[in-house]
Amino acid sequence: MSAVLAPEPREPVSPGRQPSFSVIIAAYQAAEFVGDAIRSALDQTLPPFEVIVCDDGSTDGTDRVVESFDRPVRLVRRGNGGEGAAKDTAARAAEGDFVVLLDADDLWLPSRLAALAELAGSRPDLDILTTDAWMVAGERRVGRVYHEGWRFAVSDQPLAILERNFVFGGAAVRREALLAAGGFDPAARWTADWECWIRMIVAGARVGLDDRPLALYRLHEGALSSNRARLLRGRVRTLEKARRLALDARERAALERSIDHHDRAALVEEARQAARLREADARRLSWEVARDRRFDSVTRLKAAAAALSPTIAGSLLARRERGRWVGAGGTTIERD
Repeated sequence: MSAVLAPEPREPVSPGRQPSFSVIIAAYQAAEFVGDAIRSALDQTLPPFEVIVCDDGSTDGTDRVVESFDRPVRLVRRGNGGEGAAKDTAARAAEGDFVVLLDADDLWLPSRLAALAELAGSRPDLDILTTDAWMVAGERRVGRVYHEGWRFAVSDQPLAILERNFVFGGAAVRREALLAAGGFDPAARWTADWECWIRMIVAGARVGLDDRPLALYRLHEGALSSNRARLLRGRVRTLEKARRLALDARERAALERSIDHHDRAALVEEARQAARLREADARRLSWEVARDRRFDSVTRLKAAAAALSPTIAGSLLARRERGRWVGAGGTTIERD
């Protein structure tokens, strides 16, 4: 049994027609995975209107993999501009009622589009739709995206989206509403989805969830862990951009708390990465954390120790991480 989680309608709604779905895939150096992603979109019980792949300047043959598929798969090329630019290019080329995001290294279970269509039909007042998903490391399912510590926000969604991105990444977004909001920010190389959802939800868009896990969200080392410091810093930039929005006092306070939280997380990860990789600024970054009174005393003491002996700190961090890596959402994966 599935459950639909969504805010109560602002006014009575009548069921709408079944919409069409344009699947968009932003792909960079994705030749190893993108074929499987495309096949999972084509194998839906409710076929997509089209599948648009934006090759973001890949050099590994990603374009050749995409071109091996016939219609309704389309390839769009652009020079490397990052996540936001690739998604925006694909979304603007789409013609379906909804644009559905599919990461090049993820997979859908066959009934996902049908579930999204059912949700769109029953709640035509919703502009953003998603489902739950399984997080997969290798061949192993390590948990669901939504769980006790990471819940989908039903109430006060404008406040919640400023605190955290509660929208699973494979979301479907009404194309007209997306374009009216300005589309994806081409300058956002990280967290382009979150930046877009913040703008849309603060302006009044609402999000619904079918709580069944209908996608496979692949976790692998090349996808995130090596770029974790840059991802965290990207989150800070996304939140800082939200300062320009029309927020009430409660939302603005939540935004500032969120900026502070993610800035501290980015500082710690940048210091750890520099120590682990024996970078020249390892000592300076550790001292930044040690002197920052926003951190608790234990964190500051550890950072001070790392600043005094960055070589030893780097060796300890490298040894500790040889047996594990960190995936999406901070999920720790033990190596086999």
